[in-house]
Amino acid sequence: MDTRIDIGRRGEDIAAEHLSALGWRILDRNWRSGRLGELDIVALEPAPGRGTLVFCEVKTRSGLGYGAPLEAVTRAKLSRLRRLALAWLAAHDQHCDNVRIDVVGVLLAPGAAPAVSHERGVTL
Repeated sequence: MDTRIDIGRRGEDIAAEHLSALGWRILDRNWRSGRLGELDIVALEPAPGRGTLVFCEVKTRSGLGYGAPLEAVTRAKLSRLRRLALAWLAAHDQHCDNVRIDVVGVLLAPGAAPAVSHERGVTL
């Protein structure tokens, strides 16, 4: 039986593969900033100019008993992600035209292929 950590790690790997398949470049994974927490994935979405820097929160579930993966992102979590994004920008010399927060949900239902949902530009 997979632990919660194993399920989360597998979901993050699937999300990174999803973003890479879209042509995005993964810049960072599991970046931590002290007491603020962790950014799951930081990626660059190509676009004319310098592209869009995307901070991705990954939510993975093994079933729907606690709701769909994307439902797990609360207003408080989004606020923390914004602070983490600012901390990441302050710590890195990365220039882009736009910045946004996305949520990638991964459902790992037993006996089924992983289902990926991707919500761009999340606001609550």
